Amino acid sequence: ISGYSLVIQARDSGTPPLSSSVTVNVDISDVNDNSPVFTPANYTAVIQENKPVGTSILQLVVTDKDSFHNGPPFTFTILTGNEEEEFTLDPHGVLRSAVIFKHMVATEYVLCVQAKDSGKPQQVSHTYVQVRVIEESIHKPTAIPLEIFIVTMEDDFPGGVIGKIHATDQDVYDVLTYTLKSEQKSLFKVNSHDGKIIALGGLDNGKYVLNVSVSDGRFQVPIDVVVHVEQLLQEMLQNTVTIRFENVSPEDFVGLHMHGFRRTLRNAVLSQKQDSLHIISIQPVAGSSQLDMLFVVQMHNGGFYKPAYLIQKLTNARRHLENVIRISAILEKNCSGLGCQEQHCEQSLSIDSHSLMTYSTARISFVCPRFYRNVRCMC
Repeated sequence: ISGYSLVIQARDSGTPPLSSSVTVNVDISDVNDNSPVFTPANYTAVIQENKPVGTSILQLVVTDKDSFHNGPPFTFTILTGNEEEEFTLDPHGVLRSAVIFKHMVATEYVLCVQAKDSGKPQQVSHTYVQVRVIEESIHKPTAIPLEIFIVTMEDDFPGGVIGKIHATDQDVYDVLTYTLKSEQKSLFKVNSHDGKIIALGGLDNGKYVLNVSVSDGRFQVPIDVVVHVEQLLQEMLQNTVTIRFENVSPEDFVGLHMHGFRRTLRNAVLSQKQDSLHIISIQPVAGSSQLDMLFVVQMHNGGFYKPAYLIQKLTNARRHLENVIRISAILEKNCSGLGCQEQHCEQSLSIDSHSLMTYSTARISFVCPRFYRNVRCMC
């Protein structure tokens, strides 16, 4: 307990008795009676041979139960095991290489490290660090090519994470880093540690081929990353049809079914090869395991197929479509529960282009806006 606050009252013996009170604050000053504590108590680390001087090997973690002026900053010292000065230890507790290690020269080092706190008198503690020198990488990293599809309203793409590169390395201790060619950094970024791809705002319609590479420190391997950006027209929203799938997650649909279903759907509904099918969005149905896919078909002359025509074509081809994935319903008007009877059901569709959903798999990533469907009965 670092302090107490007491209220003290003095009362006289008169009639009636009178009193007065005062607050007394008692601060408990800290004595430096706790030594620094290493977490964990001892360390094991590895470094590959031929790594450059200054390579980070280990970060020491130290805590102290005393108050701040009796704890950090800590002073670190290597007491034994560093007679040839192969290692350095900076004020932040980062152990680094001071030489280029060779596996044939030595395979293991054991260091005794001391941490000293800032109190008076100072308290110290010790830990042992075992550093193994392993052979350098012999395997190149391997990475899966990634194709990314982005759907957004006209000139209204807000940016964000659009996918992730999946790379592996058979060398157990390799740390992979990802880089993007500098001339593409005005539009995209790649997280150097985990391979996440970030698109900046305002992407134009079109195809982008990214020059991404993954490195294990010795080998550098290029990765094929292609980004397709499609900008929606407002007119598309008035001609959409929804296919509702049963028992499928968005990621499974994107990774396992989207390409095959798109191809089957094109064959089912397109009258001419020059016509184009646009998947506007996919979105889970709240409170269920169903998934809605919103799409529209554009004619080669610029117009759009009417929903009623598409629904007729889909109904005729439904059995063929279900060879790819199970369909729950084909929706144009979603009036469930409204009880419109003979009246007309009016549907309006709105797109929130600033609320993007990213469904990412190892090979395909699909980024689309969230949509909202509003329906009402009309006389």
